[in-house]
Amino acid sequence: MPLQKLQFRPGINRESTTLANEGTWFEMDKVRFRSGYPEKIGGWNRLSSYTFLGTCRSIFNWITLIGANLLGIGTNLKFYIENGGIYYDVTPLRASSTINNNPFVATNGSATITVTDTAHGAITGDFVTFSGATGLGGNITAAVLNAEYQLTVLTTNTYTFTATATANATDAAAAGGGAAVVAAYQINVGETISIPLAGWGTSGWGSGPWGVGGTVIAQLRLWSQDNYGENLMINPRGGAMYLWIPNASPLIYARAGLLSSTSSGVFLTDADCPQLVNSIAVSDSSRFLISFGCNDYSQVTIDPLLIRWSDQEDYQTWTPAITNQAGSFRLSVGSAIIAHQQARQEILVWTDAALYSMQYLGPPYVWGFNILGDNLSIAGPNAAITAANVTYWMGTDKFYVYTGRVETLYCPLRQYIFGNINLEQQFQFFAGTNEGFNEIWWFYCSSDSTTVDRYVIYNYLEKIWYYGNLGRTAWLDAPLRNFPVATDYNLQAVYHEQGVDDGAVFPAVAIDAFCQSADFDIGDGHNFGFVYRIIPDVTFDGSESAAPALDFTVRPRRFPGSNYSTSNEPTVTSDQSYVGQSTYNVQQFTEQVYVRVRGRQMAFKVSSNTLGVQWQLGVPRIEVRPDGRR
Repeated sequence: MPLQKLQFRPGINRESTTLANEGTWFEMDKVRFRSGYPEKIGGWNRLSSYTFLGTCRSIFNWITLIGANLLGIGTNLKFYIENGGIYYDVTPLRASSTINNNPFVATNGSATITVTDTAHGAITGDFVTFSGATGLGGNITAAVLNAEYQLTVLTTNTYTFTATATANATDAAAAGGGAAVVAAYQINVGETISIPLAGWGTSGWGSGPWGVGGTVIAQLRLWSQDNYGENLMINPRGGAMYLWIPNASPLIYARAGLLSSTSSGVFLTDADCPQLVNSIAVSDSSRFLISFGCNDYSQVTIDPLLIRWSDQEDYQTWTPAITNQAGSFRLSVGSAIIAHQQARQEILVWTDAALYSMQYLGPPYVWGFNILGDNLSIAGPNAAITAANVTYWMGTDKFYVYTGRVETLYCPLRQYIFGNINLEQQFQFFAGTNEGFNEIWWFYCSSDSTTVDRYVIYNYLEKIWYYGNLGRTAWLDAPLRNFPVATDYNLQAVYHEQGVDDGAVFPAVAIDAFCQSADFDIGDGHNFGFVYRIIPDVTFDGSESAAPALDFTVRPRRFPGSNYSTSNEPTVTSDQSYVGQSTYNVQQFTEQVYVRVRGRQMAFKVSSNTLGVQWQLGVPRIEVRPDGRR
């Protein structure tokens, strides 16, 4: 019988059974398609050995006038500016003032210090920095007290923190610290996940487990950020707007300042500056500071459909007048603005039910709004991305594309993705581009996970899809740096497509990558076939190992409803065999592998899990002979 090519269509299709999808790939992880052939994705390495506090949800890259290449990194606990691999804490302050006289109380033998500050306004997890304190007389010195600590709230007037020293009897003798203690409180921290309502009636019938709600009582902390020239505008969702200024050379990393009529200097605005905002953007062409979902003029609560903007080239002026272009507009379809995305000559704005185009018109109307589509959805504030002047986004039950008109984006993984997804955590979902490979990545939570654990990729050049498992919290395809930047649950930033291994840990570990085909018939599928030879076709270009290798696995079965045959030897070398499923090691110069595999249908799998290996599959061939009907 002639050699049979193992050549499958690029991309993954999971919309039917594995036999119905014959001729395609069916399962994979850490593999992409390039020029139609599967290859292991690039590795990743730590940006630096430093880490930050909290789960990052936002990354932004820009360059200052002195050439500093900076990253803004917003976590649920802090906001950082990264430069040269170091994370500088610039988290804004909520309040700073002299607190109660002798506010510190210590306990002998304990590092826990109790603080009294009337109406402190803090929540558990907040950070406070003390200054001006005197020591308690023992181990708790002034140097110990005058530092930053994360606190635990006891009452509206008291909280505790864990000091860097253990108190002795002298420290515990009386309250201390003096009359000049200043407590500088950073803005309240946010959640790492969305916390759903629980109990009877909080979710639709049959929509989830018993007692689990369909809405949330606490939303995770999300940041929006954009540069205003060399300055950085930042906003924690539902909070105020802040400004960080690179104010010296070398840079001085002062804290971001509040944009408010009660501030001073460059942070001073008029009285109509929004104080509660869900997200912000700086328009590309005309440089307006725009707030999406904010408090109206003279109001103190958020209108989730209201858009307001400052005067052109003036983020400090928000009161509309005939002499400026400040103004506002309230969208009409939906209940809240979810996301926005700058596209070519327009800003796209999503509510929970519609998509709008926001275009600059000039005076007197300033901005015009047109509805592009309704009865649609978007998964979260970071679920949309623009690549090659086309905008793509993830909805709550399908994908969309905007090319000048709104269309459904065909996805052969739709059932696989949306049949196993945790929509209670949809604000964690995010999109990013990987322009070097013409890819859009969406990261999301599977149904049993409250953290991001999966990704799906759309290759917009080849119009194919693939997927895998990976925990990431934010992604930025940074053209100002050499590699895409992502953040992970190890509280660090990593460069993707750098190297071939998982360098997020030290020492680096191998990436476990595989790609498995759908079942294919041997002949017409009526008779059994006996596979006894494989001729590999694979390249190891880009490998860092001196002897790169991967595994070929042939997985036979008798009928579509049968399990794949299994072997007591899960890994065998090229000169060993087993009639059931077998894995065959293919090295750089392997010419052919002799096997013993029997079945009516078979699936073919290529995999690797060793350090330093990079590979791309070509068109391997198998040699089969008829082997009866039973």
